[in-house]
Amino acid sequence: TRLLAERPFKSVQALTELASEIWFSVNETAWLEAFAAHPKIGDLDVLRDKYAVTASLEQGQVQQASDATLHGLADLNQLYERRFGFIFIVFATGKSAEAMLALLKKRLNNNRNLELETNALEQNKITLLRLRRLFQVDKIES
Repeated sequence: TRLLAERPFKSVQALTELASEIWFSVNETAWLEAFAAHPKIGDLDVLRDKYAVTASLEQGQVQQASDATLHGLADLNQLYERRFGFIFIVFATGKSAEAMLALLKKRLNNNRNLELETNALEQNKITLLRLRRLFQVDKIES
């Protein structure tokens, strides 16, 4: 692939810039394939575990999301997938379950093309975060 062919990179920034350039140059089919490989929000046990751990790591305390919020996330994620034909993706770092639910509700009002682009932007943020963490770069933009 092009990313591998460009090695070695002069910096993590050079790597992440090229990764973004490549990501935004691929077609919808490639995006949908990547979205399908992303973990799906919707399993209540997974949601409970995610938000307990996230709160613990990011806020220094365990603040479990309410069952109503978790059920709302699970239900609206299923609705989102039926409506758009792909899963809801969001850069979740620093976001509470309540904030995620509000975003999901808002994004359900978008059209498919806008959601496809929004998911691609969010997936790119996630990928860049993973690359920066891999190389232990602390600067993370949300």
